[in-house]
Amino acid sequence: MNANAAPEGLVAWTHVIYALHATTVLIGATSGAFIATVFVFSLPSVIAVILNYVKRAESRGTYLESHFRWQIRTFWFAALWCVIGGVLALTIVGVPLAWVAFVATGIWLAYRVIRGWLALKGGNAIAVPA
Repeated sequence: MNANAAPEGLVAWTHVIYALHATTVLIGATSGAFIATVFVFSLPSVIAVILNYVKRAESRGTYLESHFRWQIRTFWFAALWCVIGGVLALTIVGVPLAWVAFVATGIWLAYRVIRGWLALKGGNAIAVPA
């Protein structure tokens, strides 16, 4: 198998994982909750990140490896920003900053899911720093 080849079954799993993440972004965008908090604390994204870890070894040496890293990093950076926003929200002065952090993280999440899924649909890797 060459470095770019990936089993079709694994490609399908990667689409499922992006779909789970996209579902949480849509739920957040259409509800009264922040996209970031829905993304980190909802069942679809938690299932997606668990699938990322379960299937990650199968992706090694393929273009999908970059997608799995992209998805895992997206989840954990969103979690970090939720913690930061939560800490900021504990103080009256920090509430506006928390709001900005949650909104900006939501926009960033939508970008990451869209960019990643479009690259996957095109059969391309995601360029990520090592």
